[in-house]
Amino acid sequence: MFCNRVKEFLREQNVLFTDRDITSDAATLTELEKLELMTTPVMMVDGETVVGYDINRLKTLLGL
Repeated sequence: MFCNRVKEFLREQNVLFTDRDITSDAATLTELEKLELMTTPVMMVDGETVVGYDINRLKTLLGL
């Protein structure tokens, strides 16, 4: 649910992103596990990790 809302927000802001799905991509799931994160969505912005539906943090990191 929140994954779709984050993607919708990014599209509305014309922010390019790569959509990676842990349910169909084992390598992506492994990367998430290495970060010791077991929740989604997870976004990486210039080396910063944003977990969950944190639109305010995304806006700050993206300069919006």
